[in-house]
Amino acid sequence: MKNDLASHLEFFVLLARHGNLSAAARELDLTPPAATKRLAQLEQHLGVRLVNRTTRTSSLTPEGETYVHYATRILAELREMEEAVSSTRSVPRGLLKVNASLGFGRTVIAPLVSSFAQRYPQVEVQLDVTDRPVDLVAAGIDLAIRFGELPDQRLVARRIMSNRRFLCASPRYLEHHGSPGGLADLARHRCIVHRQNEDAHGVWRLVHEGRNVSVKVQGTLSSNDGDIALGWALDGHGILIRSEWDLKKYVDSGRLRIVLPQYVQPAADLYVVYPGGRRQSARARAFIDFLAAQFAPA
Repeated sequence: MKNDLASHLEFFVLLARHGNLSAAARELDLTPPAATKRLAQLEQHLGVRLVNRTTRTSSLTPEGETYVHYATRILAELREMEEAVSSTRSVPRGLLKVNASLGFGRTVIAPLVSSFAQRYPQVEVQLDVTDRPVDLVAAGIDLAIRFGELPDQRLVARRIMSNRRFLCASPRYLEHHGSPGGLADLARHRCIVHRQNEDAHGVWRLVHEGRNVSVKVQGTLSSNDGDIALGWALDGHGILIRSEWDLKKYVDSGRLRIVLPQYVQPAADLYVVYPGGRRQSARARAFIDFLAAQFAPA
């Protein structure tokens, strides 16, 4: 085959991740016909069909599943080998794949990546934002930024920010509807629900004086996007639960007020997580240290 093995492995892993040739071609800056030809050459070289293709979708054959499994592992080992050989270099460089949640990744992490890129111009950062956590090992992701506990025993984590979550509302809402005096009062208030993962809809689980309590709330507005829910709270539509890091500027400016401060949600601290059992690259260490510095208390 004319191209090196690593490039073919990268190509097929991208194809498997995106599920179609067009998306993989765009990421590799190839034309769709060139990507189709490249897949055909790979299948011809191996003597098996790797992908079942229709006009709209693609799916891996059993042989394709086996190939992408080994390809992902080989690429990770190649990166580890290169890093081990070049670890004495003082300037971080090379490809760093980062994953973050959709809203937080777009509004907070993306601007920090921009600053990081200015400081470390020889590091190529690929930032993927997703609405659900991904399998870092299978996807070949170097590190992810996540709130809450580790979802996978194969991962290790470094906490970069403590994160409590409070009840809040706009002054306009509180002037019209009054402030709740206790947990039971929330039942008569309009509450804005941020739907996350598999949480029971409209059930808020809180901590009060070390005890776990829950309350069923109701309201006319809910969203799976936290920024949308925050905008509704700022517009005076109801009471919302929001992280302290996101609340500070609005509380300081008077646009939001904390209500029932003795009730908080269980802490969901911010972590950088990464696969264990492998040598961490200089670029990954630099990025983690950079994030930790940005989120350090003033």
